[in-house]
Amino acid sequence: MGKRTKGRAIDGIVVLDKTIGLSSNRALQEVKRLYDARKAGHTGSLDPLATGVLPLCLGEATKVSQFLLDSDKKYRARVKLGVRTDSADSEGCEIARCEDFDISRKQIEKSLQNFRGEIDQVPPMHSALKVNGVPLYKMARKGETIERKARRVTIYSIELTEFEGDELELKIACSKGTYIRTIADDLGQLLGCGAHIIALRRTQAGAFTEADCVTTQQLREECERDGVSAIDAHLIPMDQAIAYLPEVELPSITASFIKNGQPVLVRHLPEEGLVRLYEEGQFIGIGCIDDDGKVAPRRLIVAQ
Repeated sequence: MGKRTKGRAIDGIVVLDKTIGLSSNRALQEVKRLYDARKAGHTGSLDPLATGVLPLCLGEATKVSQFLLDSDKKYRARVKLGVRTDSADSEGCEIARCEDFDISRKQIEKSLQNFRGEIDQVPPMHSALKVNGVPLYKMARKGETIERKARRVTIYSIELTEFEGDELELKIACSKGTYIRTIADDLGQLLGCGAHIIALRRTQAGAFTEADCVTTQQLREECERDGVSAIDAHLIPMDQAIAYLPEVELPSITASFIKNGQPVLVRHLPEEGLVRLYEEGQFIGIGCIDDDGKVAPRRLIVAQ
């Protein structure tokens, strides 16, 4: 007898409003359990301290998770001046304090100019980034510090939205791989008083915003009240994650060649890049334009 597959064969994206204190992996396992899904994956870690938009991919939607991982993000960050911590947030240990400082809004605005556009950023030790297969935060917990290479990231915009006393709020739009905690720490160093994150909320990840979110509590309550199929209404079609890619509609006969791994020639194709593939209106996967101007399969969806 073959191995029995556990869980439901469901495909789609759940955009979770992650609560504070919950790890991304724990959030994923909770949603997977609620949906009784066979397969699930998240789209990049969100700090336990952070809340907000966390897209989770179920079933075949895991095939588009890399696109969400690579997508641009938006955040709202609350920063406290005067204290620097080893993790650059309120969960870390204090490593420096400045009791007497007088920072003006103008000084902050001037310092923020250093963070706009392409910048080099050193990942914090308290991060999930792996070095030789070991997450940096595990080394940090042992008191270890290793040299990290700076990485190029893009800050599309960074705005000071609030400033009162020793706290300020920033609104940030950035590329993948940007550490908001590092921005806060670097800002504190520029201002000469130290700083750390005390609250962080992701407001957008790729195509998904807070308006698309659902909480685990909401899912749990609906599931208990109306059964597991009731929460399927919160599933977002996976192709919405890559809606920015050009769409290519294929007749069934042409789609059959694509499904067998063969490139096909289709009219009105883009000159290059990735495309969304549809067979008679049904999303069947991601293709790419090859050197011959044909569309070839890149990542196909398996019909359940």
